[in-house]
Amino acid sequence: MTKTATLKLGLIGDNIARSRSPLLHRLAGQQNGVEVTYDRLVPKDMAIGFDEIFDGCARQGYHGINVTYPYKELGAKKVEVDDPLVRAVGAVNTVLFGGLRPKGFNTDYSGFMSAYRHVMGDAATGTVLMIGTGGVGRAVAFGLAGLGTRRLHLVDRDPAKAEALAEALKSVAPDMEISIWVGAEKAAEGCSGVINCTPVGMVGYEGTPLAAGALQGAVWAFDAVYTPVNTRFLQDAGAAGLKVISGWELYFYQGVHAWSLFSGLGLDEAALRASLIKMGDAE
Repeated sequence: MTKTATLKLGLIGDNIARSRSPLLHRLAGQQNGVEVTYDRLVPKDMAIGFDEIFDGCARQGYHGINVTYPYKELGAKKVEVDDPLVRAVGAVNTVLFGGLRPKGFNTDYSGFMSAYRHVMGDAATGTVLMIGTGGVGRAVAFGLAGLGTRRLHLVDRDPAKAEALAEALKSVAPDMEISIWVGAEKAAEGCSGVINCTPVGMVGYEGTPLAAGALQGAVWAFDAVYTPVNTRFLQDAGAAGLKVISGWELYFYQGVHAWSLFSGLGLDEAALRASLIKMGDAE
């Protein structure tokens, strides 16, 4: 990509009015002398469906898009995925246009691993409870496999989704012990890590997916929600003495990895982080 190029990007999702992805990618562009446009594309606001918006992006000159809740699994059905691990995840959050077929990627998977290591270093995850097995949950679960998690407790309102994820994980982590639970509080017993991959706690979905008392004895907690950054779930976790990994960290690293795919250009990650924090992005 040349220094004078304009990169047309976008984000398809619901409830994304406060998404900071446009800011991240514009700042990444500024570092590289690239003008970036990044549009929020909300199906209900545009009165058209996901498929129509997605197909329109290819026609309207978008170089690439991000896909967020609740469309990541739908997006995976509309793209070519070269990476067998991402095919196993069954969800994409980054799409590139320009070839015979759109190409799909998942930077939630790699972004979660980077977020975990940023806070926890080389510490083992221990036994982990993950609540929510949708698009981001699937990516985080494969990230846990990459981090060496040996025991995973899955909770979802739809047990069939949890069962499908457990089956998919066998392709990359055949020795992982996976159990499926109905109640999150019971599933949390004996877990070192506790993860929220539901929208509960997001702006418009207030609350917490797990009672504060169920966090006792855990070591770390991660919340995929990042608007707001300091969710009630993470507040409860911090009060219980857990190390907390905010959804902002996942947002940051998935964005850094998506930028590399979109542009083929590098980044000064420390400078980008500092710029975002200075602009109040991590508050």
